Amino acid sequence: MKPDLFEAPDYYLLDDLLDEEHKLVRDATRSWVKRAVSPIIEEYAQKAEFPEEILAGLAEIGAFGPYIPEQYGGAGLDQISYGLIMQEIERGDSGVRSTASVQSSLVMYPIFAYGNEAQREKYLPKLASGEWMGCFGLTEPDHGSNPAGMVTNFKDAGDHYLLNGAKLWISNAPFADIAIVWAKNEEGRIHGLIVERGMEGFSTPETHNKWSLRASATGELIFDNVKVPKDNLLEGKSGLGAPLGCLDSARYGIAWGAIGAAMDCYDTALRYAKERVQFGKPIAGTQLQQKKLAEMITEITKAQLLAFRLGQLRNEGRATTAQISMAKRNNVEMALNIAREARQVLGGMGITGEYSIMRHMMNLESVITYEGTHDIHLLITGADITGISAFK
Repeated sequence: MKPDLFEAPDYYLLDDLLDEEHKLVRDATRSWVKRAVSPIIEEYAQKAEFPEEILAGLAEIGAFGPYIPEQYGGAGLDQISYGLIMQEIERGDSGVRSTASVQSSLVMYPIFAYGNEAQREKYLPKLASGEWMGCFGLTEPDHGSNPAGMVTNFKDAGDHYLLNGAKLWISNAPFADIAIVWAKNEEGRIHGLIVERGMEGFSTPETHNKWSLRASATGELIFDNVKVPKDNLLEGKSGLGAPLGCLDSARYGIAWGAIGAAMDCYDTALRYAKERVQFGKPIAGTQLQQKKLAEMITEITKAQLLAFRLGQLRNEGRATTAQISMAKRNNVEMALNIAREARQVLGGMGITGEYSIMRHMMNLESVITYEGTHDIHLLITGADITGISAFK
């Protein structure tokens, strides 16, 4: 087992902009990833299994609902701390970060923001501790980039709702204890429902044969006349804006997380280039490899500054959906390009499980698509700057 020698690049001395709590949170997460994720992740990726034994550790480092108030079991941290946690976890693996960001932004956040006090007290502490895990059901087999077209629906059946439909590409689904499900009522209005495992007619078949996010558990949500108590309706917000508000938080976390994957690829390539000797000298001394490495650190630095400023705006409540889309799109594309260039620096060794690069590259092919595709985020920016929507 190779030791985790990762050293984070900080070319513009971004640490000077972080307060002591930010650094403490980041360093604690980094140490945990080196200790608990790096030694096992390649094996689990090869097996296409999620390492459920790390869930307790994720909870201990505050990765579940880090910005949720302490009274509900969260850590009460700010948005930059949340971003740094996602960065460090994705440095280990995008799939592990997906598990944490789904739990935080797509399960705990809607319960906190749209739920009532009884729902907050019932669910949030157990989700924060990792005793319960959750998933988020928005995407459907025929409705991905157009979630407003969803057909999953619920009807008033007296003392409960009757839920029918299906969701696809759902992270955490195979082992989730609860699901935040978005469905249309009889008037066609979108609402969130808390669906618990064990409810009759609710099943979560696992998705297999993935080439990407292999160490992440992905599945479907199937609802066949599921009786959902009326107390499980998220009453605080309805309409498409409700799930999209959750996605804003998750996409923000991705903007930071992708930086972690890019940093790991860059650090691996730099270390390898210094050690790999060809034609009598390390390949790091050749112009072509220096070009690759210099462009990598430049793009990482730009992404770090973009994410940090976005975090400040999130802390101030001023970040817009379009700003979040720009950061998600830019930073994931940046990370994927760096993974591809880093793989070339390593030559044939870059495709092996001895190094993390190929795993990051495959993972990022999912990250660039989920929670808003690369093209959709471009059109969100386009609509924002022109005032004209290209979606209709």
